[in-house]
Amino acid sequence: MILTLARQLRQVGVLGINRRNRDCVLAYNPRRLYPLADDKLRIKQLAQQAGIAVPELYGVVEYEGQAKTIHAMLHGRDSFVVKPASGSSGKGIVVISQRYKDMYRKASGVLMDEGELRHHVFNILSGMFSLGGQQDKALFEYMVQFDPVFDQVSYLGVPDIRIIVYRGVPVMCMVRLPTRMSDGRANLHQGAVGAGINMATGYTCSAVCRNRNVKEHPDTGYDVTGIQVPYWDRLLDMATRSSDLTGLGYLGVDLVLDRDKGPMLLELNARPGLTIQIANQAGLLLRLQQVDREVGNLPDRLTRIAFAKQHFSTAFLGSVATA
Repeated sequence: MILTLARQLRQVGVLGINRRNRDCVLAYNPRRLYPLADDKLRIKQLAQQAGIAVPELYGVVEYEGQAKTIHAMLHGRDSFVVKPASGSSGKGIVVISQRYKDMYRKASGVLMDEGELRHHVFNILSGMFSLGGQQDKALFEYMVQFDPVFDQVSYLGVPDIRIIVYRGVPVMCMVRLPTRMSDGRANLHQGAVGAGINMATGYTCSAVCRNRNVKEHPDTGYDVTGIQVPYWDRLLDMATRSSDLTGLGYLGVDLVLDRDKGPMLLELNARPGLTIQIANQAGLLLRLQQVDREVGNLPDRLTRIAFAKQHFSTAFLGSVATA
């Protein structure tokens, strides 16, 4: 039965992790570029230089002595996000939604005092949340106010949009919707909902939560399919430009939609996960092979985006995806 399932998955073009590592990550992502993709501060600076919008940076803490200045640095900021510059999978990110006297209220409602916040920063600096456990930096930045289009299908946190870009062509995308289970984080491993997006139209078309197909948000009960993602063409353009910026050939580009500022780049991932295929009910492998055949005929960014919209509307896998 396992062999039959594996054969079915290959036939519908599901990309497995071993093939992803061999044919995508190792083949098109030179190791010398990993430190760039993994450093949120450097990516933010490069994006700004290229005219790509990013959340405003309030400050950076690079060593323990600077942690004493956090309260002063955040003076007048009622909300903010603190994150490790080299973190992964959402680890170490704390979202402060408001001040309460001398305390900081997290998006979950839990209060932190200044000492607890400073202790969290020390943990970031020590490398507790960074890739490889290396010494890290703590970034303090603008807290995104998510677009009202997601009001009914998000719990507490900010939804984000993941777009996989392969050899400069956007090939698959989804919106990640926070849940109570994910503690308000847009992280599929922690229980967020991933809703696949039709590349041609920008409408959500199917969804997954904890590797199971779903149609409704588990906390709000609202349908997560059939939602038109605003600024769709601009999001595809930003993802493609971000790929060109890094030189990486296989990349996950994470973007957010702010209700006042519009689309912004959050971060890049040189080893994006594969659950996006379940969210879309479609396999990545056939799309990557199609790009390999045609990439020589796609000379510029606009041509690549038009190719993606024409060829990569979601094709459902049916019962294979839930097997």
